[in-house]
Amino acid sequence: MTFVQNYSELRNLPTASVREIVRAGHYTGHTAGLAPGRLQANIVILPETYAVDFMRFCQRNAKACPLVGVSDRASPMMHTLGADIDIRTDVPSYRIYLDGEAREDVSDIRSHWRDDLVAFALGCSFTFERALLADGISLRHIEQNFTVPMYRTTIPTEPAGPFSGGVVVSMRPIKESDVERVTAISSRYPFAHGGPLHVGKPGAIGIETLDRPDWGDACSIGADEVPVFWACGVTPQNAVLNARPDICITHKPGCMLVTDVDESQEVPVFRPAAG
Repeated sequence: MTFVQNYSELRNLPTASVREIVRAGHYTGHTAGLAPGRLQANIVILPETYAVDFMRFCQRNAKACPLVGVSDRASPMMHTLGADIDIRTDVPSYRIYLDGEAREDVSDIRSHWRDDLVAFALGCSFTFERALLADGISLRHIEQNFTVPMYRTTIPTEPAGPFSGGVVVSMRPIKESDVERVTAISSRYPFAHGGPLHVGKPGAIGIETLDRPDWGDACSIGADEVPVFWACGVTPQNAVLNARPDICITHKPGCMLVTDVDESQEVPVFRPAAG
């Protein structure tokens, strides 16, 4: 194994090596820019009694919660997303919720695993960032190595059972002259939230100030830039506050599961390499 903890070193490693390092607990940071070409996923793990309602919530709010994978009950292996993905160890940092309240962040959830749990994977906007970078779009959180800012909004979700709450968005400063191009590129990735939900004034979607994100790190807006907001897979974490299951495990915002799925596929299905 290559023992690295530095984000810049991980950016040059293949997907399998990135997951190996994460599984060993040697990297617990954000995953933006890692494993280019591979689908990244938000994670929600719930007791089976909540699974059907949560699937309905995802179906009714597909832009914010694009479901790309579901585990079997009690199985930590995500076979449809990779050859050897163990959901208990392969996310850099997890957030543990008990009775709807965030209690701790950990790098390994084997001690929390139960036989009644079901894991859900939802597409992440980090996936389309490679395409933006390849087209010459600057992304400050990758260039400066911080977690993309995320905000609660007043945009409603469609409730399902106990799950409800406003949509969470991620924000990237984009040059005003590039907004149309950015919209066209990101719209090609419906399983990574697709095109932006909103461009411009944050107050129009209930964000009072950009200086205090609900998750992630604050980000400056240049004189020639505008804030561009995408639906975010942290939306279910907001809904968990209302559902209040006895236990829910998610990724720590910004710390995604890196899968083996080709991000260019219209329908994200893992296909093992021949041989």
